[in-house]
Amino acid sequence: MERSGPSEVTGSDASGPDPELAVTMGFTGFGKKARTFDLEAMFEQTRRTAVERSRKTLEAREKEEEMNREKELRRQSEDIEPTPSGSNMARECSKSLSRDTSSSESEDTSDSSSDELIGPPLPPKMVGEPVNLMEEDILGPLPPPLYEEGEDDDDDEGEDEGEEENPVQKIPDSHEITLKHGTKTVSALGLDPSGARLVTGGYDYDVKFWDFAGMDASFKAFRSLQPCECHQIKSLQYSNTGDMILVVSGSSQAKVIDRDGFEVMECIKGDQYIVDMANTKGHTAMLHTGSWHPKIKGEFMTCSNDATVRIWEVENPRKQKSVFKPRTMQGKKVIPTTCTYSRDGNLIAAACQNGSIQIWDRNLTVHPKFHYKQAHDPGTDTSCVAFSYDGNVLASRGGDDTLKLWDVRQFNKPLFSALGLPTMFPMTDCCFSPDDKLIVTGTSVQRGCGSGKLVFFERRTFQRVYEIDITDASVVRCLWHPKLNQIMVGTGNGLAKVYYDPNKSQRGAKLCVVKTQRKAKQAETLTQDYIITPHALPMFREPRQRSTRKQLEKDRLDPLKSHKPEPPVAGPGRGGRVGTHGGTLSSYIVKNIALDKTDDSNPREAILRHAKAAEDNPYWVSPAYSKTQPKTMFAQVESDDEEAKNEPEWKKRKI
Repeated sequence: MERSGPSEVTGSDASGPDPELAVTMGFTGFGKKARTFDLEAMFEQTRRTAVERSRKTLEAREKEEEMNREKELRRQSEDIEPTPSGSNMARECSKSLSRDTSSSESEDTSDSSSDELIGPPLPPKMVGEPVNLMEEDILGPLPPPLYEEGEDDDDDEGEDEGEEENPVQKIPDSHEITLKHGTKTVSALGLDPSGARLVTGGYDYDVKFWDFAGMDASFKAFRSLQPCECHQIKSLQYSNTGDMILVVSGSSQAKVIDRDGFEVMECIKGDQYIVDMANTKGHTAMLHTGSWHPKIKGEFMTCSNDATVRIWEVENPRKQKSVFKPRTMQGKKVIPTTCTYSRDGNLIAAACQNGSIQIWDRNLTVHPKFHYKQAHDPGTDTSCVAFSYDGNVLASRGGDDTLKLWDVRQFNKPLFSALGLPTMFPMTDCCFSPDDKLIVTGTSVQRGCGSGKLVFFERRTFQRVYEIDITDASVVRCLWHPKLNQIMVGTGNGLAKVYYDPNKSQRGAKLCVVKTQRKAKQAETLTQDYIITPHALPMFREPRQRSTRKQLEKDRLDPLKSHKPEPPVAGPGRGGRVGTHGGTLSSYIVKNIALDKTDDSNPREAILRHAKAAEDNPYWVSPAYSKTQPKTMFAQVESDDEEAKNEPEWKKRKI
């Protein structure tokens, strides 16, 4: 098949291209023949390539199935369990055969469809060839269905078993950083859900904020405050949204602050003279701990020495939402020492001073759903209860130096119990690892009697699998963040340590370790700034600071700096000054115009001082009365006439 291009020259110029036309149009190639394509040869070549590729794929599949059959025979010979019945095997074989047939047919149809797209259809012999090959090659019993997936599952189980055998490898403790909170015990730790900020509280009443992204290698807190004045901080926890922090202290009123430390709300204090604590609007005694609801925004819980557990809402700080009253088996009230929500928020667990652990349904406040009366020794403060991530297991850290594990579904006896874990603080923590395979808690030591440790227990066997020596003080708080995969520890000597692994951990402490420590600014080191101008005139130069004694001597000689202090003002005004008391209009006017009231002379004498001048030159008063002045009509007594002679003229006039 030949096709001529549009630029072929016809007529008399058919022998060759016209050079003038090529120059006129601006491009060459006129009169050349079009390229010839043999479509039948192309289709045949494509068909052969497709058949060859299908044959290679079929051979690879046959080899893989042969290997699978050998593995299956080997596993059946080693397997102790009885093999499935003949009917089941036949059913499985039929399913496998139908699945293989359908797959082969789908492959054939796909191959045929691909062949139809690129060339003519294959002859019947070629179409049926793959099926005949499959029927000839498959001999003996077929392998069980989904063997490959089962094999993969077995491999995954083997890997899981290997990981379960070595859960210590997931502990991120290769590196650590130390945050200096203060000199007293760090009794509270809180980390927001994203892991960007850490908040610490202690016995020194301070709450400090640490920003991992903003810190450098100096590891300094960017904010410090005392939200509860002179009360020890007992618990700090970020809300599930990370925008609020619950602060529980030794007072009876819990507070909620925002991420920057500003107060959002404060719970109301209850009436301590009411007998039934359910009828008062708030706690009446010291708080122990608190916890946010994991699902509902703005809801949190607190427990107190008034023998109640109360649920609050941030929008309504004037009254609690509901009240739980722990009771003994005889119906007497008992003080809860710690409380927490379950992972789904439907259950509330509290440990009490009589050694019992009580669990309520969140919506039923009367009777507990589970009540174990001798979980720990009576009279000891259970410091922590924590639910696992799957919600089926509860861990309790007792004041009797034990750590126990409970199954919530069968809450009649502990699953495991570990002894020899000394604790001296009423807020010693225990927590689960992010994969729920380890349980972590801290130990306490006397001062100078060793070092506090972070102890790891395997959840499945409850064996002590790992320990970390923290410092020469007690380990009070521990927190294992699931997103960062980092462990935060609060100690009894005022330190907060963060353990991480560069390969297993994310963000957090890794962000601030790589930053170099910033140098202090010069303005922070100088007490006073001086502007040095070496070429300025002497009259504009600033005197350099000298010793204090010489400066005082100069100030003594200065009359302005060493003048006598003003005496105190007594009365309405004294010494040209006006008293500061009084708020009337007259006092205001006197203060502003500063009248001088020191002239104590006789007003009559002051007026008569100008009588002589007025008599000699009557300019102001006398001319006004010259025409209207009355004349004297009555004679005076002689004695009066004598006195009148001596009197001046202006006294003789009668107005």
